[in-house]
Amino acid sequence: MADLTVRHNAGALPQRRTGWDPFEQMQELMGFDPFEQFGRLLSGRGEGMQFMPAFEVKETKDAFIFKADLPGVDEKDLDISVTEDRISVSGKRESEQRNEGERFFTYERQFGAFSRAFTLPEGVNADGVNAELKDGVLTLRLPKRPESQPRRIAVTRSGATKEQKAHA
Repeated sequence: MADLTVRHNAGALPQRRTGWDPFEQMQELMGFDPFEQFGRLLSGRGEGMQFMPAFEVKETKDAFIFKADLPGVDEKDLDISVTEDRISVSGKRESEQRNEGERFFTYERQFGAFSRAFTLPEGVNADGVNAELKDGVLTLRLPKRPESQPRRIAVTRSGATKEQKAHA
């Protein structure tokens, strides 16, 4: 399960630190964790690597927007649920049938089941969640409750008369 964390400069490259770790930099730059891949090979899951879609989460003034690239995933294969302060998205992408006599030179596409869960901040209206799958992109819109949305506060001058306040 992932907590929502504010990321500034989401597209910027990470700053170099002292004690540079090439594995950490590879994971940050490419979204690649060599130890995770090694674990898949040891567990025998190298060929049918688990499909794990990446999510993008942003906050607008009136909602939280989740987007995930899910090419090849059908609506019927998705399950989205919201309970209290948590949203869960799970589903599967079926592998294509392999025919006898076909010879693959590389097979890097991922198939299988996936499940992601996110802890939501306070103020989400769970009853108003909207989900859309279009062109292989899942978009979830989680509206904020009206009382948790920012509102403008009027400022008045101290010592002003009622007439001056009315014209302000």
